[in-house]
Amino acid sequence: MDLRIPVDEQDRTRIVPETIRRADRSPHNRYGNRPTMKDVAARAGVGLKTVSRVVNGEPGVTPETERRVQEAIEALGFRRNDSARVLRKGRTASIGLVLEDLADPFYGPLSRAVEEVARAHGALLINGSSAEDPDREQELALALCARRVDGLVVIPAGDDHRYLEPEIRAGVATVFVDRPAGRIDADVVLSDNYGGARDGVAHLIAHGHRRIGFIGDMPRIHTAAERLRGYRAAMEDAGIPVADSWMSLGVTTPERVRSAAEEMLCGPEPVTAIFTGNNRVTVTVIRVLAEQSRQVALVGFDDLELADLLQPGVTVVAQDAAALGRTAAERLFRQLDGTLVTPERIELPTRLITRGSGELPPAD
Repeated sequence: MDLRIPVDEQDRTRIVPETIRRADRSPHNRYGNRPTMKDVAARAGVGLKTVSRVVNGEPGVTPETERRVQEAIEALGFRRNDSARVLRKGRTASIGLVLEDLADPFYGPLSRAVEEVARAHGALLINGSSAEDPDREQELALALCARRVDGLVVIPAGDDHRYLEPEIRAGVATVFVDRPAGRIDADVVLSDNYGGARDGVAHLIAHGHRRIGFIGDMPRIHTAAERLRGYRAAMEDAGIPVADSWMSLGVTTPERVRSAAEEMLCGPEPVTAIFTGNNRVTVTVIRVLAEQSRQVALVGFDDLELADLLQPGVTVVAQDAAALGRTAAERLFRQLDGTLVTPERIELPTRLITRGSGELPPAD
């Protein structure tokens, strides 16, 4: 029989007969067909109970037998299936994290802090992004619960979290971070959004500004609403009436933010300073201000990478994202340990970092 591999003469592609492809495969090379404890037992020449004892670190196995089992495990690439252990112990040693946007730099240190706390407790972190969509948030949170995570850390996109009540009653520890839960009583860890914005705007006022614009996120978002409230409070404290044209809330797309900034900067009485409601807004406003012929002061909520390298450096109200994540995760594991009963609201302070842009005097 001729076993030479035929070749298509036009494109020289090697054509491998299906019979040869099938014969060359071992059962364990196919996706989804993982080696089992039965396979390990057969290769090592021992019983299933012996393999189970080795895998679970139980006594009663001779060193020589353990060596054969370990060699079989390594050769087959066997990994323990924890499903049965989950059913016995009622814990998966995993927690879920629902973020707004995995691509947002603010959530990097927050996620890392949650992961570090989880790792210290021997737990795996599984995270996903809601994309600021309440339906997607609910779908993701319930999908994590269906996979039997022990707890959830949620940055909420929606304002009604009653869908989690059955999961919480069933024992899923839950902590909200950055924004409070809606219509349920739950632990929440926040930054002082109101106080931070108030301090940032007061800083601009102290440097002589009276016409100060505010560009923020969607008004339904808790952080955006609190930062707007802080802006209004600082202006009121200084006895400065606020014109409607000085305030703009909406999606943080560059197009929307650019349009809002340009409108504030034109007209007979343009703003002399802008307070931005988050890091994405700040980046776009920096680009707009770079195109202006006159200097405009800027203070942004949230720090951002390279802010100190710009000329002038960007003055910001900084949150401690890592502290938010760490505090939320620690609360979660205290719930799991049974040491927390009453939900609490924890508010972490912000910090004003002066770098130059917020200290510019009014141009007129």
